[in-house]
Amino acid sequence: QVQLVESGGGLVQAGGSLTLSCAASGSILSINAMGWYRQAPGKQRELVAIMNSGGSANYADSVKGRFTISRDNPKKTVYLQMNSLKPEDTAVYYCNSDVTYYSSSYVVTNNYWGQGTQVTVSS
Repeated sequence: QVQLVESGGGLVQAGGSLTLSCAASGSILSINAMGWYRQAPGKQRELVAIMNSGGSANYADSVKGRFTISRDNPKKTVYLQMNSLKPEDTAVYYCNSDVTYYSSSYVVTNNYWGQGTQVTVSS
């Protein structure tokens, strides 16, 4: 099976920086889009940033110019560098990816979520 494991969340003061990492593991053939979503208390989960396998990225307007998504394809890892953090960035951040893998001799593509990592920005 495939797992996405996130790390790097924590507590930071406004204006500070954090870097999130998400590593995929399993019998993976290829990884297509990899992205980050977040969900604040009482709000819907929203897209933060996403990058396709070719390296093209899209960002939510609220994070453009402050956050940078990148990926290391050999390491099957996606990163989210977050700078100039604001209290409104406080949320649980989730990694998401479309993964193609072997399952009982079949090739399968599924969408996976990580377990989430808390980011708290104090004012």
